[in-house]
Amino acid sequence: MNRTAPLLLAAALLSAGPAPADESLDDVLARHYEAVGGIDAWKAVENCRMTGRLAMPQGMEAPFAMTFLRPMKTRLEFSAQGMTGIQVYDGEKAWAILPFGGSTEPQIMPEEHAKIMREQSDFDGPLMDWQEKGNQVELVGKESDEGVYHLKVTLDSGDVRHYFLDAESYLPTRLEATAMVQGNEMAIETSFRDYRRVGDLLMPHTIESKPKGAPGGQVLSFDTVEINVELAEDLFLMPGADATVAPKKATSDDS
Repeated sequence: MNRTAPLLLAAALLSAGPAPADESLDDVLARHYEAVGGIDAWKAVENCRMTGRLAMPQGMEAPFAMTFLRPMKTRLEFSAQGMTGIQVYDGEKAWAILPFGGSTEPQIMPEEHAKIMREQSDFDGPLMDWQEKGNQVELVGKESDEGVYHLKVTLDSGDVRHYFLDAESYLPTRLEATAMVQGNEMAIETSFRDYRRVGDLLMPHTIESKPKGAPGGQVLSFDTVEINVELAEDLFLMPGADATVAPKKATSDDS
């Protein structure tokens, strides 16, 4: 799963020593794929629906539902102040309904937000099928003080992400990157905790994103994670748009 939290992707370059001679990039990635359930199990997922709570530093909590559909579609709904916001990437464009500012009409999202949602819609994340996606992955080294492998990922867009995999479990523990937020470049750090089985997959159920160095940030806690569920055909369609191709439905209900 693409382990970025909604609209917060993460931030910065850490120094690392050279990779040990007995651990190649292929070795680390192979163990990572096996740890999260195996490539075949991930490829068998046509869609995924998650529900949970978003806790914010100021103490406010917002229930949310997030849905992924192959290829490259995602929808986020969240409730706050008695209203529901929607953010969608439909495979081509990003649109949103955000009533908190007084507008209930769907709007095309600014490019800086659309870019984040395009990246987020990649359900497998940038490490799986990285060559086919046009990404570059480098094993920077093993950071012994933290017990993690440091992977530098350059996306096909040119943006850089730094992934840190636990050296024993090969599960992601942290993601660091920079993102444009309201026109300003910001360093963001995202951590992954509470891994649980979902069918054959192993997925984090707690994701925290915060500005690098901040004491706390936004925490996503997943209550339910379901794979291959039946989805409404217009779930990703912008209201008022002409539905020329409807998303397909899955046929199984593994969870």
